Amino acid sequence: MNPAFSVVFLTTLIGAAQGLLIALVGVEAAGQLGVVDGAAVPQLFYVVGAALSCVLGAAGLAASFLHLGHPERAWRAIAMWRTSWLSRECLCLPLFLACTFAYGMAHVVGSPWTLAIGAVAVVASGLLFVCTGMIYACLRFLQEWATPLTLINFALLGCASGFTLATACAAWLAPGLVGPLAVLACLLTLGGCASRVASLVRNARLRPKSTVQSATGIRNARVEQKSRGFTAGAFNLREFFHGKTPATLQRIKWTFLVAAFAVPFVLVAFGANVRPVGASLVLLCAAVVIQYAGLVAERWFFFAEARHPQNLYYRQA
Repeated sequence: MNPAFSVVFLTTLIGAAQGLLIALVGVEAAGQLGVVDGAAVPQLFYVVGAALSCVLGAAGLAASFLHLGHPERAWRAIAMWRTSWLSRECLCLPLFLACTFAYGMAHVVGSPWTLAIGAVAVVASGLLFVCTGMIYACLRFLQEWATPLTLINFALLGCASGFTLATACAAWLAPGLVGPLAVLACLLTLGGCASRVASLVRNARLRPKSTVQSATGIRNARVEQKSRGFTAGAFNLREFFHGKTPATLQRIKWTFLVAAFAVPFVLVAFGANVRPVGASLVLLCAAVVIQYAGLVAERWFFFAEARHPQNLYYRQA
């Protein structure tokens, strides 16, 4: 497939927003249960975190409009919510943003219902993860996507980036939370790495169900297409094949494995134990930026890795 950067930014930005919201509510719940000192966590930590989550989610929503040929008709995307995961995502994303905004405002006004509102926001976040992942996992003709690992990867990578961002926020506003959040961010990064490597191994072993023989009905053992039959550009050429060489794909794969997983893990692990706080904040902010850049490369590779059956006809020069 030919990756659209609008969708790449949509999925990575809202994933980080969802992970950050889950981290905030998790901290508040841990404070209520006495696992951490809830009284030592300033309200500003929750307010700033919720605001960042809203900004990231809104930025992802704005990026999605760049993929539309007629943005003025975007409202029609919700019409098929009974059968379309895309329509369900279009409903869950505003719901998630509204709940996150309400969670932040509840902390601003000192409401006693912050945790209950946060719990609703976490449920909305989970539903959004499911809808976003299932948009791709439900496409059985794209073998690289048609696996539970697609949904698992979307959730783990979103949570990993969100918890890394939460750790950086804690270094600024609630230093006592840096240690626990850093441990969770590292564990989620490792989990995301393991699941993504598992999907890479699986996809490398796939054998296409469609072949030139099955597409043409010619059963000869050796059938070779020399031309796609036309020389001008077409929608099929632009949308369903990225045009990059195997060497380029290999470089991008190793880039995102290092940038999305290895480097952030090291930076978060060191940043959580560095003093003074200013140095810790710098390392953790660097981890956030590098990990997000790596996840953009990972999501680009996710789309490029999928081999659309129509390329049996249109990929050839």
